[in-house]
Amino acid sequence: MYIGKVIGTVVATKKDNRLIGSKLMIIQPLNIELLPIEEPIIAVDTVGAGIGELVIIVKGTAARIAAQKMESPIDISIVGLVDEINI
Repeated sequence: MYIGKVIGTVVATKKDNRLIGSKLMIIQPLNIELLPIEEPIIAVDTVGAGIGELVIIVKGTAARIAAQKMESPIDISIVGLVDEINI
């Protein structure tokens, strides 16, 4: 699992049929100090995240399981909203 921040949304009127009904969000991956790492990515939202929220994301098979779409071309899903981080 990884931490990220929702920085935008994606609207795609034409996409793989298995993605129809999926909300797509742009995520900026963050390190534990909440500083940006890597390039922004697109994730399927499974929890109703909004712009500006810190989220937990998963990649690979876990992303398809979270979205309950095992046959979909999903590589990243939002699976949680972060309320607080304590180290």
